[in-house]
Amino acid sequence: MHRCLQLALLGAGSVAPNPMVGAVLVHEGRIIGEGYHQRFGGPHAEVLAIRSVKPEDEHLISESTIYVNLEPCSHHGKTPPCADLLIEKRIKRVVIANTDPNPVVAGRGIKKLRDAGIEVITDVLEAKGNFLNRRFFTFHKHKRPYIILKWAQSADGFFTKDNQTQHWITGDLSRRLVHRWRNEEQAILVGYRTVLADDPELTVRLWQPQHQPLRIVLDRDNTLPETSKVFNEAASTLLLSAKNRPDLPVQQLIGPWKDGLPVQLFPILFERNIQSIIIEGGVATLNVFINQGLWDEARVFTGPEHFVQGITAPRLPIAPNNTETIGTDRLDTYYKP
Repeated sequence: MHRCLQLALLGAGSVAPNPMVGAVLVHEGRIIGEGYHQRFGGPHAEVLAIRSVKPEDEHLISESTIYVNLEPCSHHGKTPPCADLLIEKRIKRVVIANTDPNPVVAGRGIKKLRDAGIEVITDVLEAKGNFLNRRFFTFHKHKRPYIILKWAQSADGFFTKDNQTQHWITGDLSRRLVHRWRNEEQAILVGYRTVLADDPELTVRLWQPQHQPLRIVLDRDNTLPETSKVFNEAASTLLLSAKNRPDLPVQQLIGPWKDGLPVQLFPILFERNIQSIIIEGGVATLNVFINQGLWDEARVFTGPEHFVQGITAPRLPIAPNNTETIGTDRLDTYYKP
């Protein structure tokens, strides 16, 4: 199952809104086939694992155990049901880390396999499987995306200098890492002050992009100029405001706001199957999510420079779960209990 989870992770950034899934086919302690879900709409992990079996080993499939980190699907989606394939191949045993939380599956795959006489073992490395697909599980459990907060601060805890002009806090390695993160998530959200101060493009440029995440901009009072880079054609943008902007050729969500956020923010993201989002600033926007407990993970860079004065960076009520060095910067990662 450890190998299965390793394979599944290779699909990061390419399979959403599907979960990351790996599969390993084992006969008497020897791996005879393995695969992982590589792209949304493509073959599932179980299919690729069986396809990878060498011709001379195909007769062993029916006497083998397949390890898969998520319950095999039981419904026709973009691909046929994997449970049916395992039954067709007369797989002897199926070992699973997690039951699928998607109500379309939710135990039906396991039942179909057992009804066909296949031995099914569940909850193997369940916690590790949950963590791997935390975006997928959060989406189906809470009906909202998995929310990642991200910011950089100076060595003395400031988000920016008083003048709020653009000032790089982190080094090149950290900036490249942020672009890799963007590639792994489905959406990026910023407030209007960040757009006014930095005019960011919010795209994946310093990493080989598998896709460009949806850009979400909070601008309740329509203060942003139409020349802002977040409105260019490099990626799709969803503008959230209280009044329509007919001058902007982007998607818009117009409606009431409450406690600093549009009321329809999470319902519309759930409807669009957006399962993960990075909140990239600024301070006011980040604090709205922190104060309302609307976050699951936070990634905080601390650069080497001291600002002495400026706008204080957000504060989290817990200690970091992990700390590492990225070039000249420190990266603290927090997971909400």
